[in-house]
Amino acid sequence: MQLVLGRTAVQAALGRGLRRAAIAIGNFDGVHRGHQALIETARRLADTAGGEVVALTFDPHPARLLAPALAPPLIFSLPRRAELLGEAGADVVVVEPFTREFASIEAEAFASEVLGRDLHPAHVVVGYDFSFGKGRRGDTALLEALGARHGFGVSIVRRVSVHGLTCSSTKVREFVLEGRVEGAAVLMGRPFEITGQVVRGAGRGRGIGFPTANLRPDAELLPKAGIYAARASILDPDGLTADEPGKISLAAALSVGTNPTFVANGAVTVEAYLLDFDGDLYGRRLRIQLIERLRDEQRFDSQEALVRQIQTDVERTRELLR
Repeated sequence: MQLVLGRTAVQAALGRGLRRAAIAIGNFDGVHRGHQALIETARRLADTAGGEVVALTFDPHPARLLAPALAPPLIFSLPRRAELLGEAGADVVVVEPFTREFASIEAEAFASEVLGRDLHPAHVVVGYDFSFGKGRRGDTALLEALGARHGFGVSIVRRVSVHGLTCSSTKVREFVLEGRVEGAAVLMGRPFEITGQVVRGAGRGRGIGFPTANLRPDAELLPKAGIYAARASILDPDGLTADEPGKISLAAALSVGTNPTFVANGAVTVEAYLLDFDGDLYGRRLRIQLIERLRDEQRFDSQEALVRQIQTDVERTRELLR
């Protein structure tokens, strides 16, 4: 997958223009099953035409510019979103800066200039609820008409549902914020994850026999406070013993919360106890996949009571991930 920052940088970044591209357009936050369906449709069209799949996305999220008070927390960082789009089948990811100037482009100009002139698609793929142009005036019917005028085909991907639930970034966020990570996984086609760098914490876990890796998350969305059974991957394991070249994956008990047993009104932290691991993780990057929520965060009357509960959490995690 090749990442290009801005549609006008395609030629410079790739050393060529796009080749009979099937362009899937969206914000793609979460790269859930609905987003994957757009990329899969573009893949089929590109393979038929002997072209390539391009994912056109935007940064920042349009709501950050147009309605910042209503902007949702992002499920993934931009680099992770691009990486997952590549895994889904995109050959090129074009990240268009979403500025006030870009937001003011009329729908007709979006089709004729942004798409037709700058990206030269053979085909454009969008979701059933796609809107575009100033004031979101353009809809899928207008895009089809404009595509016919400017020489590119348009495919509309229908709503993707799983167990009667529409796959949407909004629904994924709702599940995660409620702590229902299993539901988020169903819509995404993979577990919800938190990726970040390990930083120094207060050291309380080590003091009670359960040293934790404190994460500084890359993205904004965190699940409801509580304890989760998870799986941790060390993304930069050089110098550590790995079961596979370039990868260490371990069961982990994850705590998201404020450590109420030790502090009152503390900041939210993300701490992972990696089962059967003994090593220095400071400065390394971890990816934590949340598998199941075990319980709410709670305050214990004594350190001994907390340790007993952590032991129970660890054994439950071991059973779930065995």
